Amino acid sequence: MTLAGNRVLITGGGTGVGAELARQFAAAGAEVVVCGRRPVPLAAIAAEVGGRYVTADVTQESDLARVFDLAGPCSIVIANAGAANSAPLAKVTLAEWNQMMTVNLTGVFLTFRAGLAQMSGWGRLIAVASTAGLKGYAYAAPYAAAKHGTVGLVRSLALELARRPITVNALCPGFLDTEMTDRSVANIVAKTGKTPDEARAALAASNPQRRLIRPAEVAAAALWLCAPGSEGINGQAIAIAGGEI
Repeated sequence: MTLAGNRVLITGGGTGVGAELARQFAAAGAEVVVCGRRPVPLAAIAAEVGGRYVTADVTQESDLARVFDLAGPCSIVIANAGAANSAPLAKVTLAEWNQMMTVNLTGVFLTFRAGLAQMSGWGRLIAVASTAGLKGYAYAAPYAAAKHGTVGLVRSLALELARRPITVNALCPGFLDTEMTDRSVANIVAKTGKTPDEARAALAASNPQRRLIRPAEVAAAALWLCAPGSEGINGQAIAIAGGEI
């Protein structure tokens, strides 16, 4: 397939899944614009793929308006930016709850709203959610609640746009082999005394294939949603989890 002539905006595009999305969409011929809060990794991936970057905080309405002003019209918008933490609900502070909601849900809302406002024809809105948007996980209630909200947002917006040539979908990977999982591993080690290998194996065990999901698998699914023949895939939350969901 080719995406030549299309511009894609990827939030959280400097590392992990976002960086792999940038690589694969560039390889498919799309013009890539990545955005995020950290200019160094953004600049590195933009240089690698021959694209551009914009520093922005997806939780700030004014930042998203500026991103699209600088990027120019984007036919593909991927809301990938997110964050995770882990704690028993009784120990979660209101500030921590609000942070999970703001980054993982409000950020998607603001990205989609700004992205949709500048779409005039064919378009794709894709949220990188999580299996936590499809099931519960102990010690991750705020994160799961935010990801469930993202799935609800996707399903509702898909119905609003069903008569336009724009589809809205969520990709829901299980535990990923990324920097975010590295932080989860470190948290498990600190709290349980497990070795890093034991902690990583515990996360991989939730996948019936007994492995972490590769960022390339998420990027491949995103490309499929942009390919000819995907027009009927709308309002879906697609699990990429080896059969966990």
